[in-house]
Amino acid sequence: MLSNPVRIQILDTLRVGEQSVGYIAEWLELEASAVSQQLSVLRSRNLVVRRKQGNFVFYAVRDPAIFKVLDAALEVFNNHLVDVRDALEQLE
Repeated sequence: MLSNPVRIQILDTLRVGEQSVGYIAEWLELEASAVSQQLSVLRSRNLVVRRKQGNFVFYAVRDPAIFKVLDAALEVFNNHLVDVRDALEQLE
């Protein structure tokens, strides 16, 4: 579920609160259809909720605890990069 970088970027965009599909697409420099497709996947997994207002669709994170998961994954990734960098420096 969280292995897709676009989904992670979408969730990260929702850290500040509810956003429209158009805003997310513009912010990530993606087509609205691609964003909608990924939001549909996130919604099917109950990670985001949807609200329709007129012609606009807004999404928000269902449970803000998901940001703890994303932050922990980022920390692990960064720690791994430090280890790789150190190993490469030892090879030089």
